[in-house]
Amino acid sequence: MVLTNRFRDALVFAFELHREQERKGSGVPYVAHLLGVSSLAMEHGADEDGAIAALLHDAVEDQGGPAILSEIEARFGPRVARIVSACTDSTETPKPPWRARKERYVAHLAGAPPDAQLVSACDKLYNARAILADYREVGDTLWERFTAGRDGVLWYYRALADAFTLENPVKRELDEVVTELEELTRS
Repeated sequence: MVLTNRFRDALVFAFELHREQERKGSGVPYVAHLLGVSSLAMEHGADEDGAIAALLHDAVEDQGGPAILSEIEARFGPRVARIVSACTDSTETPKPPWRARKERYVAHLAGAPPDAQLVSACDKLYNARAILADYREVGDTLWERFTAGRDGVLWYYRALADAFTLENPVKRELDEVVTELEELTRS
């Protein structure tokens, strides 16, 4: 695949939207997450639309709701907007309660198109890897970063790993990382 100026434009747009955000508890610029998710998506079969959607997968949820989704569609087309929308767990402000929002998202995954499942699975794998690495580094204090705490985070990632229907190495690795995290935190 050859990336075009659309990808460059999406990268700049994602940077502008998320430039002041940091990853929870790490101080790492949030754009690192977006780049990582896009990289994983491309490595596992995403085309340029999928790679762009991966860069923008959190834009609607974190940076402006439906107005940003409309802008994404105008700039990058309906397919990118559809994938981003499928990766969004809420457009409401304030967001609905965490557990109900996540339960709805998990339930919706089985019916999501394969391109949206790929981007979402790459996002969740990137996050699960980071959680596992951080747990190894800081131990149980990690859970203080999350509203849902240890039990909520573990429930959510297990539910996600079980919900994806795509057959892809990303799904398999997500399951492996979640299983390792579950085993490590049992002791």
